[in-house]
Formats: sequence, structure tokens, C-alpha cells
Amino acid sequence: MPTRTARTAWNGTLQEGSGQVEFTSSKTGTFEVSFPKRTADDAGGTTSPEELIAAAHSSCFAMALSSEIGKAGGTPQALDITADVTLGQKDGGPAITGITLTVRGEVDGLDADGFQQAAQAAKVGCPVSKALAAVDITLDAALD
Repeated sequence: MPTRTARTAWNGTLQEGSGQVEFTSSKTGTFEVSFPKRTADDAGGTTSPEELIAAAHSSCFAMALSSEIGKAGGTPQALDITADVTLGQKDGGPAITGITLTVRGEVDGLDADGFQQAAQAAKVGCPVSKALAAVDITLDAALD
């Protein structure tokens, strides 16, 4: 299996510095990062580790759920997944305090219970979920 790489170049202090994170493997872009904007309500055009984790988790979960639906005899027509990653305080410092996965799906061949079972299996089996096992991950899954 391949290894994927991202690179960050950082200049300055935590509060006054900033950086650029580059998606090195895919060459799809370079994005600004800043600690003050990371902790602000308005990201102001910068990304953050939490947003990058949310992107990784939502896309991994989509693939895992598509697989689980197929294993259960269904066919996914459309899946809309949002991952909300919360930065909070824990043990006196910043920490990822929770992740909420919200999925709405159009699926042929599964009822609501079958979809729930597939979604729970995807939550457990998704490699990113496994990597983030120290964080409380909640799931809100429903058919459209």
C-alpha cells in the first residue's frame, strides 16, 4: 500500500507565525495555516489540522460505508457525509475533543435498519476512525 505525504513550512512563533501545508503526494494544492485563525470562529481563508482531519475522516468513511452497503446487499446511489471535528480543551491544553459524522444516503436494497448497521460497521472499520480511536466519535446516519 502507498504512503501519502503532506509537508508544512512554518515561520515564526505560535501566535504570530503562519505556515503553508502542501499536499505533496497529490500535488493538489498548498493551503495557509495559522494558530490564531485555527482557534477563531472565522477561519479567514486558512485551513487547520482539524479541517484536514475532517476531510480525511469524511472521505475515508464514505469509502468504508460504500463497501459496507455493498456487503449488505445494497447499492449506494448517493452518500453525503460531513465530519465535524471539534478543537477544545483537555488536560489544560488544546485537544480534539470530539468528531461527529453525519451521513445522509440514497441506497437501493437496504432499509433504514440495514443502513444503520452498515454505517456503524463503517464507523468501526474506517482506517481513519481507527487512527482516531482516542477521540469520541458520534454517528448520525439516516436514509433520505
